[in-house]
Amino acid sequence: MRVLIVDDEVSIRLLCKVNLQAEGFVVSEAGTRAEVLPAVAAFRPDVVLLDLMLPGVDPHDEWAVARDLRADPLGATLPIVFLSARADLRGQEEGSIPGPVGYLTKPFNPLELAPTLRRVAAQKG
Repeated sequence: MRVLIVDDEVSIRLLCKVNLQAEGFVVSEAGTRAEVLPAVAAFRPDVVLLDLMLPGVDPHDEWAVARDLRADPLGATLPIVFLSARADLRGQEEGSIPGPVGYLTKPFNPLELAPTLRRVAAQKG
């Protein structure tokens, strides 16, 4: 399975990458909103692991990058697992972002990554 990790924190991307590669995932990374759609077009992931709090994104509009994905033909039905330090956002994505979605709250257990991504990716099927 191919996963695009989108997070501005290099340490978080590395933690996710190491754990997911150990589980057999093929991984690519993006660190900014501007990198997401080009990375999706070039890498063609099966699922996106997306931090909600990226630099340059209005903190009152955490779902902006997910909406960017949904507006793009390649991202319209792409499964997304959201990462956020804000537990109060959990569940809101289901009403605001169509398609297969999941949620992990930072700090998260790295052992939850692979099962969560597989579960959400299976929802697309």
